[in-house]
Amino acid sequence: MKRSAKSATPTESCQVYFGTYTAKTESQGIYMCRLDMTTGVLTAPELATAAVNPSFLGVHPNRRFLYAVSEMAGGTGGKTGAVSAFGIDAATGELTQLNQASSGGAGPCHLVVDRAGKNALVANYSSGSVAVLPIDMDGRLREPSCAVQHRGSSVNRSRQEGPHAHSINLDAANRFAFAADLGTDKVYVYAFDPVQGTLTPHTPPAAAVKPGAGPRHFAFHPSGTSAYVINELDSTVTVFGYDAARGVLRDAQAISTLPEDFKETNYPAEVQVHPSGRFVYGSNRGHDSIAVFAVDAATGTLTPSQHSPSGGKWPRHFGIDPTSRWLIAANHNSNNVVVFGIDAQTGELSPTGQVIDVPMAVCVTFLAV
Repeated sequence: MKRSAKSATPTESCQVYFGTYTAKTESQGIYMCRLDMTTGVLTAPELATAAVNPSFLGVHPNRRFLYAVSEMAGGTGGKTGAVSAFGIDAATGELTQLNQASSGGAGPCHLVVDRAGKNALVANYSSGSVAVLPIDMDGRLREPSCAVQHRGSSVNRSRQEGPHAHSINLDAANRFAFAADLGTDKVYVYAFDPVQGTLTPHTPPAAAVKPGAGPRHFAFHPSGTSAYVINELDSTVTVFGYDAARGVLRDAQAISTLPEDFKETNYPAEVQVHPSGRFVYGSNRGHDSIAVFAVDAATGTLTPSQHSPSGGKWPRHFGIDPTSRWLIAANHNSNNVVVFGIDAQTGELSPTGQVIDVPMAVCVTFLAV
């Protein structure tokens, strides 16, 4: 699919990419829109590239390459999933596949590109493992330089029978990696070597959450002194204090993502911190809302301030645009994407009326242009 370049200036708009599930759905791969960052208006979605289950996306720091997990087993002909590298057309935003490499495990569900742009780090849910894939100068991926298998289980026999690595993130210094494992109720901590592409268990090797919580996604406060883990199985956010020099997480708080009167099934998914550091957001699948929390500047702890309806069903992911004015929620089960305005004083969300159809949307990623 070809598309013409937009006339908006770089300060007016940004590209938005949506990862999706393609198996037994109408989705064909990764979709793209242009967001007007002044008005919050999205253009109609277009297919950026065909791909198989490109559920989670990450952009290279040089903004020339995009990476996507293929959430499956056997993605490269073996018993592992795959990660694909794409070149980004600077004029149109279209993606061209460069190559594909093994994810180093089964069912890859999350990735991050390190701050030097030398490696993609991947979490494999089905096998409960994490891996590092070196990135060449031309954006292509190499086979894993390191793969680490998690061990253990926890109290929920149906969901925590073994390890399930659900995300992997890096600190601001690019020194430590943090892997939230739903199956073991731990956030594993690794010393990261971007030159060698290795992960080495740190001391202590992990921070624990409450048994049965099911840690899923992880986000740092911009100050680097706090971190937040959203827990899928007990609908909470765990707040950690962070010692950046030592790479150590310290448990500070656990708080519900739900209003007190909601007693039905719910599975939180994504957590993000507003770039101002004043607000934290978490998505609720079941309650179908975005929970908004105010952040205590001294301690990093949270106070609930709003539960905004997500404008659809099963908000699996969301993203905050580069201007910090707009939040875009991807409602997986209703096949739509909804734009919200962010109140700069309170952090609370207001729907803009912008709703577009994206089949099985599961990830929102921005590219400033």
